[in-house]
Amino acid sequence: MTSLRTTLAPAALLGAAALVLTGCSTSPADAEAEGGRTATAASTDGDRIVLTYDGGLLTLDQDLRVVADDGIDGFTRVNPAGDGRHVLVTVPEGFRVLDTAADPALTDAVFPADTGGHAVVHGEKTALFADGSGDVTVFDHDDLDGDTLPDVETTESEAAHHGVAIVLEDGTLLSTIGTEESRSGVRALDDDGQEIARSEECPSVHGEGAVEDEVAVFGCTDGALVYQDGAFTKIDAPTEYGRTGNLFTTEDSSVAVGDYNDDPDSEGYLLDQVALIDAAAGEYRVTDMPEGVGFTFRDIARGPADEAVILGSDGALHTFDVATGEPIDTVDVIDAWEGPAEWQDAHPALKVAGDIAYVTDPAERKIHAVDLTTGKVVASSDELPGVPNEIAVA
Repeated sequence: MTSLRTTLAPAALLGAAALVLTGCSTSPADAEAEGGRTATAASTDGDRIVLTYDGGLLTLDQDLRVVADDGIDGFTRVNPAGDGRHVLVTVPEGFRVLDTAADPALTDAVFPADTGGHAVVHGEKTALFADGSGDVTVFDHDDLDGDTLPDVETTESEAAHHGVAIVLEDGTLLSTIGTEESRSGVRALDDDGQEIARSEECPSVHGEGAVEDEVAVFGCTDGALVYQDGAFTKIDAPTEYGRTGNLFTTEDSSVAVGDYNDDPDSEGYLLDQVALIDAAAGEYRVTDMPEGVGFTFRDIARGPADEAVILGSDGALHTFDVATGEPIDTVDVIDAWEGPAEWQDAHPALKVAGDIAYVTDPAERKIHAVDLTTGKVVASSDELPGVPNEIAVA
């Protein structure tokens, strides 16, 4: 199987971006005058936190002060670009670049995509998946520079679907297989776009990550699909139906952490079991949250010691040893909350950067920073201009 790969220079992409943005882009001064954008002096050290709200994007500094407020229409998603500075914002035209540097700004640079979906960072590469076409766009994220997009390589999928792709450090592109009706597995392509391996033993494939030793793991409705040394293997879930839709990995642990659902007829978005998939041992274990405590796909992360970190519906951070599944600690952060009616609805979300866990609090329109090494809440924002929804950290 051969896939078409096309390399485009930045000028071509910028030309496309200019066409879709003509008439709607403004200078920072104009935007502020129109009420579309405000900015304040930002601290130049530490993390940048980007939050979405209904009608805009907020950029916060490490002190959790709002340093920029960019207006944007509709529900949008945000993902780190991978270079520690830029964030990718889904817009109708594709993935728009937000520069979070000293003077944060939503740039005019757009990676074109028909129904932009997942953005996956691994090593030096970032892979963007366009659900509407199945195209995978790959670039070196360290080549991002403000309004200038880097060269990209585009690979076509066999059919459009809600998919995901990841590029391993040896250049292997792993991309999901599916159609608009269903998804079945993953294929591996070499540097020339030639298919070198394929597995269709991963129904409803969703969720991905690379664990220790460059081993890739994908979530299925009956277990996990693992790619290592040019071949796919399957790790079965402990129950006949055992869906994992989101995976969280680190390069120093062989265990992928994910959400787990063993009930195909379940309703709502709260789950109460955590999947621990050890790719090296070929083991799939499940650990339970405390009685009555749930979480959603936005509430899982990995801590500084590779531990699993879960933001529970009781408002606390719960940490687990990924080797044993045993609980480590519980830190109270926000009030108890209920699951969303729709997955896009604002509800508490978690991201971890280094030792710090960032927890959004939509009910209070705030965000909090928790030091995972001490278990202390070390900072809280003032009331934000909008209800926080999605979060990304650069």
